[in-house]
Amino acid sequence: MKSETSKGCPLHGAGVDARSLVGRRLTGVVGSWHVYGDDDPEGPLDVWLIDDQKTSVHITTGSDWCLVVEVSEPHTDYDMGDRGRITVGAAGGEVPFADHIGESVLAVREEHEPDSGRISLELTFPTGGVLCAGWAGDLRVTAV
Repeated sequence: MKSETSKGCPLHGAGVDARSLVGRRLTGVVGSWHVYGDDDPEGPLDVWLIDDQKTSVHITTGSDWCLVVEVSEPHTDYDMGDRGRITVGAAGGEVPFADHIGESVLAVREEHEPDSGRISLELTFPTGGVLCAGWAGDLRVTAV
């Protein structure tokens, strides 16, 4: 993965400069999931990283499959009728960021494409890393 400053997405702009995340201590993680009927939740669709300054950094995929990284507060649950519902709450073991609560971000790396902006973001913590990327329009959050 290249270590470059992301060029802005044509639809969503540049968002947060990933380098600004270095030194922030992660104090909480919130996620959103799509729930349809009795099926297991799908997602996360969104992840919000809460830092020691009470800043909330939102990570999700854009409609053009870019990776959106912006400062915004988590939204609330909502119902989509026969398409299911979106639930929002504290993220546990299903999101690898939870393993790094209490740790500071040591480094960031991102990758971008000229036509869609940022497509991946990797954050390194003292005990490991987390990669956020899009796959076919879905957010993928994995430990590295």
